[in-house]
Amino acid sequence: MIEKKIIDKPSKQVEAVGNWWRTGAAAADKHESLEEARDFGEGWANLTKEPGGVDFTETNAGGVPAMWAVPKKCKEDRVILCLHGGGFFSGSMYTHRKLFAHFAKDIGCRALILQYRYSPEHPYPAQLEDSISAYKWLLDQGIKPEHIAFAGDSAGGNLCITTMLLARDRKLPLPAAVMPISPWYDMEVILDSLVYNNGKDLLFTKEWIKAIANMYLGEKGNPRDPYANPLYADLRGLPPIYIQVGGDELLLDDSVALASRAKEAGVDVRVDIYQGMQHTFQMAVGRAPESNDAVARYVEWIKPKLGLK
Repeated sequence: MIEKKIIDKPSKQVEAVGNWWRTGAAAADKHESLEEARDFGEGWANLTKEPGGVDFTETNAGGVPAMWAVPKKCKEDRVILCLHGGGFFSGSMYTHRKLFAHFAKDIGCRALILQYRYSPEHPYPAQLEDSISAYKWLLDQGIKPEHIAFAGDSAGGNLCITTMLLARDRKLPLPAAVMPISPWYDMEVILDSLVYNNGKDLLFTKEWIKAIANMYLGEKGNPRDPYANPLYADLRGLPPIYIQVGGDELLLDDSVALASRAKEAGVDVRVDIYQGMQHTFQMAVGRAPESNDAVARYVEWIKPKLGLK
């Protein structure tokens, strides 16, 4: 279920992700407003190489702003619903369009990249309602659920799971599979990797994660609400889950704990821990061999689940 992938010597290209996070963490202390933090986050896109051969078109997905990434000669009846990271308060379909376009191009399908509402202006469950609305919209477009998969990083990795839970509980058909990347689930901020990876993670501190969780949940939010923190959810009936996470992340145990609970619930689950890697190192796809390997593993895993060779 859990595989550790050893990185003997990280490439300079993948180290750019850690350098970006280090810069972001230092800048976070200086930001006087959310807008400044969000503006800084827009530079996230610079980590990813343009995939080429992919057309991008903005659309409205059931009332949610979104972007289609459509590779040349792809199977248009297969779709990856993509949920960007950024702590629920930043990131965008623009910062992540290249990352998810690499997924779509290598899989041979379309990607629908959402621009859900931000916290704290729109606290939980606004983001979850946006993602379920977009999923319902895809189904209403005639896309079969078995031809849809979810992918998302960090906060988007949370939405990958919680959107499926809400879909199941609202009696909607579930997608074929889900691919969380460095996901964040622990809204209580209590798991052990917050301690044993302290100082290794170049982005997060425990205090910062608490602040982001409080901003997401709002004044009346419950950190044990299963639709916000799926570590408290009944995971029975969910489709296969494949998680990748960096070994140096404060959020490492979020992935391990979710996988353990999913396995107990009878879900087919796999976790790859990339030792020595930082949060969402896959953002360097097209540049870093470690990121290319990680995305290639996702592609190999998901294609047969979508009925693609």
